[in-house]
Amino acid sequence: MSLPLSFYARPALTVARELLGAHLVVDEGGWRRVGRIVETEAYVGEHDLACHAAKGRTPRTEVLFGPPGRAYVYLIYGMYHCFNVVTDVEGVASAVLVRAVEPVEGLSPEARTDGPGRLCRALGLTLAHNRWDLASERLHLEAGRAVTEVEVERGPRIGVDYAGEWALEPYRLWVRGSQHVSRPPVRRRRERA
Repeated sequence: MSLPLSFYARPALTVARELLGAHLVVDEGGWRRVGRIVETEAYVGEHDLACHAAKGRTPRTEVLFGPPGRAYVYLIYGMYHCFNVVTDVEGVASAVLVRAVEPVEGLSPEARTDGPGRLCRALGLTLAHNRWDLASERLHLEAGRAVTEVEVERGPRIGVDYAGEWALEPYRLWVRGSQHVSRPPVRRRRERA
């Protein structure tokens, strides 16, 4: 059963946390693929300089302004698709990037799903899925095994250095110990005096 619209109609950081453990389901062409979400990143609105909506409303970013519960799929580097869920209330441009999933059904256990481009390739998500209602039978999210707070790690988002201080916000969340997380946290060495 698909997650209800009310699930998405909340702040992006809340949804990013609650998506951990949920199942992303793509069921098209007689092939059902399911991945358990183990890594997310929140983009909290136009004021967030890492959010695509920071430069305003454009044909590309229009979907971010709502309604919530829609897919926002875009292409980076001209070759990798990224899948996001639109969150918050209509008019607030925010979303959660799904960065990694663990294969559950329809995918080989060895499938590379550790990163937004890889998971989109494995699940067959493309620009054709942009703006889809996430309550559709062919693309939706379902509740999975809940992830306890002790299992959650947080850190800065990846690849948004251009956003200045916003790049340092701990808006990336992942399931501790998952082998499918896109990038393990960087542990800083203590500087010697």
